[in-house]
Parts: sequence; C-alpha cells; structure tokens
Amino acid sequence: MTVLKLFGIIFFCGLLCPSQEVLSGLSCAVSPRAMQNVLSDAIIHNGLLQQHLQGLVLPNIMGEGGLLNSPTSITGLHLVQVRLPRLSVVLLSGIGVQLTIGAKLQLNGNCLVGLLSELIDILVDVNITANIKCTNFESGTVQVVTEDCLCILGAIKIKVLSGLLTLSVNEMVLRQLTATLPALLCPVVDIVMNLVNIQLLGTVNSVVPVGTAGTIHYQLASIPYTSGKFLGMDLDGAVQQVGGSTIPHDSSPSALPPLLDRLMLLAMRQSFINAILTLLLQMPPQTFPCTPDVFSGANRLHEALWSIAPAGCSTCRGTSPLNIKLMLGGNPLILLEENKASIKLSVLIQVFVNHLDGSILNLLLLKADLGLNVRVSIVGGRLVLRLALGSTSLSLESSDVGISNVSTLKPHCSSLLMERLLPALNGALSIGIPLPNVLGIPLIKVDVQI
Repeated sequence: MTVLKLFGIIFFCGLLCPSQEVLSGLSCAVSPRAMQNVLSDAIIHNGLLQQHLQGLVLPNIMGEGGLLNSPTSITGLHLVQVRLPRLSVVLLSGIGVQLTIGAKLQLNGNCLVGLLSELIDILVDVNITANIKCTNFESGTVQVVTEDCLCILGAIKIKVLSGLLTLSVNEMVLRQLTATLPALLCPVVDIVMNLVNIQLLGTVNSVVPVGTAGTIHYQLASIPYTSGKFLGMDLDGAVQQVGGSTIPHDSSPSALPPLLDRLMLLAMRQSFINAILTLLLQMPPQTFPCTPDVFSGANRLHEALWSIAPAGCSTCRGTSPLNIKLMLGGNPLILLEENKASIKLSVLIQVFVNHLDGSILNLLLLKADLGLNVRVSIVGGRLVLRLALGSTSLSLESSDVGISNVSTLKPHCSSLLMERLLPALNGALSIGIPLPNVLGIPLIKVDVQI
C-alpha cells in the first residue's frame, strides 16, 4: 500500500516512518521492504544479474592432487547458470543501502587429470554483500558507488562423468575460486547497480502531460537520504503551460509526518497543487442566452431581476433578450486542513444585453466568491479532485441601470453556478494530476490523508 499527502496531502502506499527532511514540490519515503522489492525486480526477476554474469570466464585452475597424484588442470571454466538468486536490503542511516545477493553459480569447463580429459561441472554457493552510496548530485541525477564489497563462498560440489576426482581437487578448486571470484563478481555488482540507478532515476525524473494544458516536469531535487527505517527523496515539480511559461510555486521547507507500517509515502505541497490547479482551470468565459421558456438557474436569476430593477428599466423586465457570461476572476486557491480540502475561487457573473448597433448594456456585474468542497481520490496513478459547491458570497461590481441591492439574487446565482460552472470545473479536473511512478511502485491500495 502507498500513502500520498497533500500539504499537505499524504498518500500511503503501504508506507513507513517519519522523515524530518524538507519538502519541495513532492517528497517520497520508501520502506526497506519496498526497496528490497524494487531492487529484487530490477536485478533478479528482470534477469539483469544473470545477463551480466553470463559471460563470466574464470582463470584456469592448475595443481596437483588428481587421480594417483597426477597433475590436474581445469580450463575454459565459465558460468552456465545463476541458480536460486535471492536479494536482501538493509538501509544504513547516513550511508545508503546494504545489498546482499546470494546464489548458486553453475560453472562448466574441461578437466585434465593426467591423460584423462572430461567435462567438469562445479556448483558453488556465493554470498555478496556491498554498500551502495549515492553521490555527485547534479541536475536531478546522482551516481551510485559500490563500497566494501565482500564475496564469501560456501558449499561447493564438483562432478565429472568418471567420478575419479579426489577430495583434494575439491579443496584446490575452492581455494582457487575463493581467490578469483570476488575480483570478478564485485565489478559486476557495480555495473548492475549503475544500470539500475539509471532505470530508477527515470521513474522520478520525468515529464508528464496534464491533458492538453501543459506538463509537469518531475525531478529529483536533492541527493536521496537514508535512515535505518526509510529511503527519502525530495522531488520538485515544474508546472509548465503550453508554450513553455512556468507557473511558480513556493518551495519553502515542510516536514513529513511520522508514518508507520507502509511501503511508500508521497507528500504533495499545497503550493504545488495550487500551481497545477492554475494550469488545469484556465477556462474561457462561458456565454449563454437567458431563454424564458426554460426553467433553470439562469432564468430564475432573470426573473429575480424584476424585483430589484429600478422603475423604467424595460430591459430588466424582459422586453430585451438577456445574456449571461461566467468568467473566472483569478486563480484558484486550495486550502488544506485536518482531513479537509476546499478551494477558494472567484467568479464574475455578467448579465447584459447586446444591442443591434453592437453596444453592450451591462445590467449587472456580480462577483461570487465560492468555497468549493474537494473530494480527493487516486485513480490510475493520478490524483483526482472532485468539487461540490459549499458556500457562496455575492457582491455587486457594477450596474449600468442602477441596480444596487443584490442580496436576493444569491440563491439564484448559486443554482446558476451549480448548473453551469461546476460541471465545467469538474470536467477540467477529471483528467487528474499525474503522479510520478516513483521507483516503479504502483499506487494501489492507497490511503489519502489531508
């Protein structure tokens, strides 16, 4: 399970423990178990280790101790198969990741004992332990360094068709492999970890489209950090409109809350979400006629103008066709409280008449300050916000016909906004906010906290 938190919202994907590090656009903490799953998939299950060990060729083994003390040589020794590979991970506070790989290596070669030559099969248990550190952070990327690599050989089994090898040959092979294998295996681990690092960085450094409105450029904001309980990563998210302009957001520090028993935690800052909402809710004005024969919020508003219009305003009383225009009056602002999210949004409502000569008579220009309740969910790796009208505050901006008191119009404006504006807003938000596929951990069984 994952966790995501909006700052905050936190999304728990089965996650973990507290991080006191700062948060930029988005922050992530990953448990040791999740990290082990990620590395096992990348190194073992995807065949990366087998692939890079496949061409392993070992030095010839020469010595005495064969049948009747004849000289023994084993040549052409190469790796055939990596059997039963397994991987475990320990997070080292302030250091990085301690990786342990255990496997049985099957080796084949030619064995010459005296004048007798035959194929030899060797099965040897190996256990490789190495510390993996992140270093050299620059522009969203880090390098990984393999340190303190230790390779220990365990049980060894040797088979030849004739069965003529003695115990002394087993000892000779074990001694030679102990001397040569670590120098061959540890560089392979280093190569594999560098390839995995590139693969995993690609999950956090990514550009994802937000519908047709623009993109979010997620990028590692600093070098990853570890405690004994989690791996932490700070990400930034540059929100860009189509055309390239970036919508700014505040990246001041915030601390992650303590969390236990989860695989991963993602936390999104309030200011970052505001930047994305600004991108998504760039809606053009809506203009539509007030048709008297349709029972709707627009026509109830039209009818209500009768009661507040000055005497002699024939246009207000329905002798001329009216039009209504809805315009967003500024950027949305999301407000996050304990277990509650809401959006503040201003809307301009204009009631006007188009004259034949092209002039416009502004009957009414209202400003509606809305409080929109937000329901948060995760769908298909995206953060989806669904809005419902909570509160409406109405004020008069201007009127060309002398209307001055608009208090009675509030319920009609609320009906109008629910019918016309809310579906448009929810339609714009329905594509969701794409979240980074951090380390390839899927956002399933997600808990959301605000």
